[in-house]
Amino acid sequence: MRRALAGTGPTLLLVTAGCTDSAVDAPPRLVEPAASAAAATPTASRQDADEVARTLASLRRVDDLPLYEMTYAGGYDPTVGTDARPASGPFGCSLFAAGGDPARPLVARNFDWAAHPAMVLRTDPPDGYASVSMGDLSYLGVGSDPTGDRRLLNAPLLPFDGMNERGLAVGVAADDHATAKPVPGRPTVGSVRILRLVLDRAATVDEAVAVFERHNLDFDGGPPLHYLLAAAAGRSAVVEFVAGTMRVQRGEVRLVPAGGGERRYRLPVS
Repeated sequence: MRRALAGTGPTLLLVTAGCTDSAVDAPPRLVEPAASAAAATPTASRQDADEVARTLASLRRVDDLPLYEMTYAGGYDPTVGTDARPASGPFGCSLFAAGGDPARPLVARNFDWAAHPAMVLRTDPPDGYASVSMGDLSYLGVGSDPTGDRRLLNAPLLPFDGMNERGLAVGVAADDHATAKPVPGRPTVGSVRILRLVLDRAATVDEAVAVFERHNLDFDGGPPLHYLLAAAAGRSAVVEFVAGTMRVQRGEVRLVPAGGGERRYRLPVS
């Protein structure tokens, strides 16, 4: 824990919307538990028995989507794998960062996908930054009733969006043409797992980009992705993979004088 996640600071607006029939031919079926939920062995948890009990007891249903929230007590290993994946299908997402008002930067997103059960997760690992993230429970293999399901202890591994205590926000969107060629000597992580490493380890956009640069990404089992990074100071960047190579597009400010002639200024990234 670096410090507690404050309730004030930069605004992060997470907007989720399920796909309509026109966007998805057949909504994917939820992956139901293959074994007893209570007996399922988590792979990420580095908690003691009391922390496990407090984590599972904190699960609360927020609305009828259904949307849940849970507070993760204790530590986890963000580098271990989970092999539970839902059925694949078409994806559609949009994200933006607005930094025009330095006192109130805004990040917003639409996650245009099937109406799976989702969960807001609060984490505060002993060796990383506290954060709030949003995840899809079906990717954990959790069924329609997650109560007492120990697979929830893997929830830190699969954030789709989030913001940490330093005001660094991250989000993903599908990019059908993205390809990531591995760089020898770098560890390989999943295309969503990289967000957990960023939330836990990065305080600025530069530090987040450095986390990406230290890892190879594995797009197998899901759509290729690109990533939005936005910091409390209003800085932002998009991380994409073009022809196998990572490219970073920094945030820009565009000014159009009254007499015409657009001027473009690249923001320093922090």
